[in-house]
Amino acid sequence: MQAEFVSVPGLAPDAVVSAVGYRIAGATPVTHRGLPSPSLTVVFSLDDPIVTGLSPAHAHGPGAYRNQIVVGGLHTSPAYIAQPPVQAGIQLAVRPLAARELFGVPAGELRALTTEGADILGASASSLREQLAELDTWPERFAALRGYLRDRRDGRVREPRAEVAEAWRWIAWHRGTGSMAGLANHVLLSQRQLTTVFRQEIGLSPKAVSRLMRFEYTRQRMASLVRAAQPLDLAGIASACGYFDHSHLVRDFQQYTGTSPTRWLTEERQNIQAGAHQRAQDWPS
Repeated sequence: MQAEFVSVPGLAPDAVVSAVGYRIAGATPVTHRGLPSPSLTVVFSLDDPIVTGLSPAHAHGPGAYRNQIVVGGLHTSPAYIAQPPVQAGIQLAVRPLAARELFGVPAGELRALTTEGADILGASASSLREQLAELDTWPERFAALRGYLRDRRDGRVREPRAEVAEAWRWIAWHRGTGSMAGLANHVLLSQRQLTTVFRQEIGLSPKAVSRLMRFEYTRQRMASLVRAAQPLDLAGIASACGYFDHSHLVRDFQQYTGTSPTRWLTEERQNIQAGAHQRAQDWPS
């Protein structure tokens, strides 16, 4: 199998957390887990349509979703991608607070990995996808994508209401471990008011996003240890990432990945080492 993963920093830092170009040839067809994360997903296929489903059977059945461009909202269970032997594309992790300026709608109006991106982004996205497929190098593709994102943002509304933006920053600052009472007090809203406006904008409640943030921080920590060939102490990771105990971490992994942390690491170790796993959130220092 030949696999190439290329990431580009600073594509649009205040709107895009990370961007990865990938090209894989000669792989054994597998079902890949698209994990929940605190970012929106945008994928431009440079080959055949991306085939996804809500379960492995769905992804390999006649009712699977087939899209050349995917724009996905936040979700709390894995999506399943039927990966063919040959595939290529560019995947972006987009900040939910940037949804209005990039997509023209709040993140709360996006569905999870089932939406044809051209329906959200318009005909210009289809033209961009064709251009990306015709270009020869990753620097050329990322340059074209950078220009497209710049044009998308010109003249659009740049921020949701201030309380939602501040609540998101507060959750990220606490890496998903802060209390909901503390968050509501911070943004000067009742918990009920905050949940209502936050869910309308983001698509999930502040509590659900906090759990996603904690899971994402844990996933990034585990991936860093794998890349550094360091031993994995799951009990220690659970404690460091704000879980009550090892069992609490396992329960979250079961929900978000459909399997245990150990099995997920076994499945994904090669991809992590190759650089396939992108950041879906960055953390205040």
